[in-house]
Amino acid sequence: MKFIRNKNGIALVTSLMFTLITLGIVMALLLMITRGTTVSGLNKRYKTALEASYGGTEIFTKDMFPFILRNYSGGTSLKTNVETAFGGSQLISPQVAGTSKTCLQYKLTNSTADWPSGCSNTPSPKQSPDISFSLTAVSGNPFIVYSKIVDTVKGNTDVGGLQLEGAGVAESSSVLTPQTFPYIYRLEVQGERQNNPTAQANIEVLYAY
Repeated sequence: MKFIRNKNGIALVTSLMFTLITLGIVMALLLMITRGTTVSGLNKRYKTALEASYGGTEIFTKDMFPFILRNYSGGTSLKTNVETAFGGSQLISPQVAGTSKTCLQYKLTNSTADWPSGCSNTPSPKQSPDISFSLTAVSGNPFIVYSKIVDTVKGNTDVGGLQLEGAGVAESSSVLTPQTFPYIYRLEVQGERQNNPTAQANIEVLYAY
């Protein structure tokens, strides 16, 4: 047997192997940096949309919903009342779904099982929202906030009815009166950047009236 003693080209092969390994490491680093930048951008867009959703939830639950409950009637004026009261100077331009008696009016005083067939109770607030309105952003397109009642439960509406027997820790009386909640609503709110559906966030709210 004759051993090959000619080692010409070994240095070239070795350098090529190190070059390939270096290129692999560089490509992996570039991929990690690119993915990190993408994730950071997505996270920033999500947090911005989440803040818009929080703001929309505040407006809907603390301003609009109490106004709706105070001004509720079985007629057809709810849509006009809301759009007039919160439009114009406040720059949110709310849109109440429907033209005559709206689904929102049915949802306010009827359990979910008693809603008309056309009233949506799907979890997605963007699908057939009860009220939608816009929020101006610091920069870029405004956010559109979609809000919807997805479940209504009738509470303990009888304010003069049953009392709970027994004494509480800080109570001197032997009778406890339960707090009255005529209706309990589950609300879904979604904030979404206009013309950019990927920048969105959803919030679920339990509202007791």
